[in-house]
Amino acid sequence: MGDPPTDEEDLGDDGAHDEWEPPLVPSAHNPHEGDDEEYDIQDQHTPDTQDPRYGVEERLREHEDAPIVVQYPDQQAGQPINPTKQLSNATYHTQLISSGPNNMYAPFTSKLDWEMARWAKLRGPSSTAFSELVSIEGLSDTLGLSFKNTRELNKIIDNELPGRPKFKREQIVIADEAFDVYFRDIIECITALFGDPNFADFLVFAPERHYADEDETVRLYHEMNTGKWWWNTQKCLDRKRPGATIIPVIISSDKTQVTLFRNKTAYPVYMTIGNIPKEIRRKPSRHAHVLLAYLPTTRLEHVTNKASRRRMLANLYHACVGRVLAPLATAGIDGVNMRSGDGAVRRCHPLFACFAGDYPEQVLVTGVKTMQCPSCDVPSDELGLAAGAANYQPRNLDAVLDALRVLDEGGLAFVRACTEAGIKPIIHPYWEGLPFVNIFESITPDILHQLYQGLVKHLLTWLSEACGSAEIDARCRRLPPNHHIRHFTKGITTLSRLSGTEHSQICRFLLGIIIDIRLPNNTSSSRLLHAVRGLLDFLYLAQYPCHSSETLALLDEALDIFHDNKEIFVDLGIRNSFNLPKLHFALHYTHMIRMYGTTDNYNTEYTERLHIDLAKDAYRSTNHKNEFAQMTTWLERREKIFRHEKYIQWRLTGAAHHLHHHPRPLEMSFRRTQTMTKHPSIKAVTLDKIVNEYGATYFRESLTRYIAKATLSVDAAVTFRQLEDQAGDVYLPFQTLPVFHKVKWVSVDVRGLGDPLVTVNSVHARPGHSRPFASDSVSPRFDTAFINDGTGGPLGVKGYRIGQVRVVFSIPPQALSTLFPPTFRLPKHLAYVEWFTAFQAPDRNHGLRKVSRVIKNGERLASIIPISNIHRSAHLIPRFGANAPREWSSANVLDECQTFFVNPYIDRHSFVTL
Repeated sequence: MGDPPTDEEDLGDDGAHDEWEPPLVPSAHNPHEGDDEEYDIQDQHTPDTQDPRYGVEERLREHEDAPIVVQYPDQQAGQPINPTKQLSNATYHTQLISSGPNNMYAPFTSKLDWEMARWAKLRGPSSTAFSELVSIEGLSDTLGLSFKNTRELNKIIDNELPGRPKFKREQIVIADEAFDVYFRDIIECITALFGDPNFADFLVFAPERHYADEDETVRLYHEMNTGKWWWNTQKCLDRKRPGATIIPVIISSDKTQVTLFRNKTAYPVYMTIGNIPKEIRRKPSRHAHVLLAYLPTTRLEHVTNKASRRRMLANLYHACVGRVLAPLATAGIDGVNMRSGDGAVRRCHPLFACFAGDYPEQVLVTGVKTMQCPSCDVPSDELGLAAGAANYQPRNLDAVLDALRVLDEGGLAFVRACTEAGIKPIIHPYWEGLPFVNIFESITPDILHQLYQGLVKHLLTWLSEACGSAEIDARCRRLPPNHHIRHFTKGITTLSRLSGTEHSQICRFLLGIIIDIRLPNNTSSSRLLHAVRGLLDFLYLAQYPCHSSETLALLDEALDIFHDNKEIFVDLGIRNSFNLPKLHFALHYTHMIRMYGTTDNYNTEYTERLHIDLAKDAYRSTNHKNEFAQMTTWLERREKIFRHEKYIQWRLTGAAHHLHHHPRPLEMSFRRTQTMTKHPSIKAVTLDKIVNEYGATYFRESLTRYIAKATLSVDAAVTFRQLEDQAGDVYLPFQTLPVFHKVKWVSVDVRGLGDPLVTVNSVHARPGHSRPFASDSVSPRFDTAFINDGTGGPLGVKGYRIGQVRVVFSIPPQALSTLFPPTFRLPKHLAYVEWFTAFQAPDRNHGLRKVSRVIKNGERLASIIPISNIHRSAHLIPRFGANAPREWSSANVLDECQTFFVNPYIDRHSFVTL
């Protein structure tokens, strides 16, 4: 490790809100819309500009598109050594045996022939079933296939399609016992990734320093080349071999079960490179990870002595991985000429950069003992201390390497030397001879296992004991729905074997459901709320895709808040200590982000997902006998199909060239596009149904007021009473309206990575309906949302109010000329919204903002607004009090409850905004 980390009561509801109706947002075509002074009010409860975190977030957002970039001083770093270029696809074309100018699908005879082969290997049934299909009499000839069974197809793929490096099998001997390891040449794998044409426009070749200000005082960290490790290693390498291109090698290993029964396991090792942007690396569909090896999965059950068995397993692991990574020792120093996807040749130095794995893997890799930190020498009984209280230093690599050299002096001396150095007696750990490697600095944060499956899992157990399982579950069942919230109908405390995704979903409402909950002996909940809030803030800040030196200070501050208040669990008799290695490693997060970039550069969630494609599916394709040989062959054929598909796309697009991508921080402004379905959910809903079934009580009055306001001239000044009188004269020439049940927001591919558009948010407004079986009935759902009053910005709540969307509709085209003047541009979609009060200041304990419904003369205040004013969905957590009222349900809680807290944890946008 590097340097250790340095560095009011609720306001009452204000009756003044009762007389206010949020203004309609002025548009470019209707500048007078919303000018009525009677509707204008200043938000007195949202002093965002005074919040230090607001300024930090704002500076981070402002410089995301154009950071101040300081290039590495030596301009030769990362530069090509040969001006001659040969595109990777052109090289692939020459490798095809039967390629021709007129058949871009070769070695397949036609597009249909290729599509059938592709389907068989990527989507098709078993080999036997496919052989039976194509052997149907006349089918192969009718379709013009070049193969008549799976064996002939495999022969074409094996002999005529180039692909990634082939697997080979070698035996590793440990304690006079031989074990098979299946692996590929790591240099060839790196060359394949580096030369992949799909990554050509996005590769980075040299380190950079990014700043958020002209004075270069606020540094930004995002991609791996913006971290200190790449810059410092480049300087060290330049002393020996100037003009080098560093290829940071990221290794991950994790044993996984490939069967539901019989406990059959695989032990894959994955590899990727830091030159590929993390936005590409994190998507399995982009194939930016390579399966490097399958390690032996033996348990050595015949070795009865447990200590000897553990020692043999550790030595076996390091011997196998050492054999796989051995070529990096010379290639890292001398360099290897590699051609990137754009055809340029560089002298590349592949260097082991970091290891991504869970805690058992970290212990295995570093050789430390369980209950010790893999990065520093903190005593086991100080793992639960805060940064200022714990006494620790980075592990001494030189002392460890000296201890490993004592092996030649005999076993007893070797064991004694390793014990003094603080590691287990491992014979030649795989990192021992790798250049520029400090394995204790290479262990990276693990969001999945350390936070979600570690600290959050512990926190749920502690809260269940402190607050009572029954009450927590009752509150979970009564939360209102939201696009980002999973409804746990049976609660959360009885669930077992929760996944990281499920822990993530629970974190989105965990703080809100323990507000006002009764603790044993009437203990104040202030410290409990602070502790939970600190840990959740740390969790969300740790996952930022771009960090600044200022947000890293916020990360440390959040962890300090947890440590300052964690004793509440001791006082409640739940914990005796907090000596958890996963809690301690949180102290290293800021340092590791500065070294290697943000945590999404090395997230184990990506490799966990790879288990499905590269281990579990591969095993299912075998006959379960000598499975690893079959698994590797199956993977090689799939990779060849994927590579040939890229080549065909290149031929079809005419080898189009794109401008080179320049890395910049991942956008923090959360750009998205609001979309609506082409056709309404229901073409004609009567106005009476809108009032009664959709709950839009004052729909007619609000719509006539909206129409009356639209007919006013730009400079007209009217009072509220005059507007009401004018609205009373409006006649609605229709009795039905087309209604839409959902407003969606889809992602924007702002970085040009070719990402598909996905739905990132939605607001529902639909009534319920019953069916013969109660389980099939659909509850009514009318979501709440952030509504922009025309002054709202990308961050903070100033200019926004919460509204509940009751109905989304369109005015029939035939009625436009009757209702609106020719100069008025009516929005295509409108929404009836019921309003909530302005945001109050964040609570001093839990930090959430409180809102309640706006009630005037005993009725809810509502308006008609364009849906473009709906910014995004909002999730409101009811104020349950000491006990959740049992008459409340998820479907009616928004109507039954009077006071709510705005949930800031449903996603990163809400967290940054609130």
